[in-house]
Order: sequence, then structure tokens, then C-alpha cells
Amino acid sequence: MKILNKKIASKKSSATWIQRQAADPYVARAHKEGYRARAAYKLIEMNERFNFLKDGQVVVDLGAAPGSWSQYVMRTFPHSRVFAMDLLEIVPIPGVEFYQGDFTTDAALDWLTEKLNLPTDSATHGNVDVVMSDMAPNTVGHKKTDHLRQMVLLEYAFDFAVRALKPGGTFVAKSFTGGTTGELLKQIKERFDNVHHIKPPASRKDSVEMFIVATGFRKFN
Repeated sequence: MKILNKKIASKKSSATWIQRQAADPYVARAHKEGYRARAAYKLIEMNERFNFLKDGQVVVDLGAAPGSWSQYVMRTFPHSRVFAMDLLEIVPIPGVEFYQGDFTTDAALDWLTEKLNLPTDSATHGNVDVVMSDMAPNTVGHKKTDHLRQMVLLEYAFDFAVRALKPGGTFVAKSFTGGTTGELLKQIKERFDNVHHIKPPASRKDSVEMFIVATGFRKFN
């Protein structure tokens, strides 16, 4: 890979990133198989283990850019409906309805509410089969701060999942290792039959990211 910008190419961190990408078998596999990012294999590996994705489902993909998770769902389960959202724009994917915006804003939630025909009554269950979130904050390099920012996004995603999922639905979300994860995991376990906190093989070993896979959603007031 040739970098034309000499200032970028000269940076040690950039050089390290380029070397890591070049040596990463998941990057090569994504290129060969036509996925937009190596992140696709995190979802593939989690689904192969827990089998929560099926054809004909309604799926919400939060933090979707560049779109590899939505891409995998539509490629493998073509009769599904996917509603994706991210701050960044993505190249359109057939079968995926996309909203560019901040998931934590009222405007974004209003879009999802309308598209999914979600109930306003908390006692009524939603109609979504899977809510999956690969959202992550812009990190600042301070472990505790980055972790807290990630937990805020995770809590937003979980609150939405509680509202949107149908009974038996699945919640898959990125988390970071850290102290407050246990508290949120406890809340998630109260709403789902099975909850796993895992690191799929495609997640880089030096990354602090983990994923929560919660299946068998239970609706109650």
C-alpha cells in the first residue's frame, strides 16, 4: 500500500497501522470476500456461535459505518429488513434503510420509531428481532474516560433494545473492559434468558473491546 501524503506516511503510528493491516489475515479475507471491513467477521463469528440471525428478521444496526455488519446480514439473509444508523455516511446497501445522524438524539430515535412503528406504550413489545450495536466513542487515550464514554453508548443501545425488541429477541453490542460493565451486565441479565460477554477471534488481541450477546428477551413493566 502506497501512501501519497508524506506527512502521514512519516508518522510512526501510521506506519505501524499500515504494517498491522498488511499482516492481518482478516483484512485480506475481507478484501477477498468483498466485505467493507474486517469487522464483518466479528459478527459472523458471534452468529456462528449463537445463531441469532435468521432470514426474514427485522434488524437494527447501530454504529453501522462502513456497513460491513449490514452487508453480511443482507448477503446471508436476503429476506431480512435492516435499519442502519451512523454519524458517518455509508455507501448504500440494497435492502438497508440508512439514517446518518447521532443515535443519542431525539431526531434519530424519532426516525427509528417511525420506520419500525415502535409502540409508545412501555407495556407493549416492539417488533424488532435483533438490535446490534458496534458503536464506539472517539477515544482520547485515557482508559477510564474512554470506558465511561463507551458505557454511555452501551446504555443508550440497551435502553433502545428494551423498547424495540420483540419477546425472544437478541441484543448484540460492543463494550469495553472495565469496572462498570458488571453493573450493566446485571441489568441486561434481568431482561434476557442468556447473556454472554465475549471477545470474538476477529477482535484484535490488543483491543479492549468486548461484545455482549444477549438472547431470549423478556418483556415486562
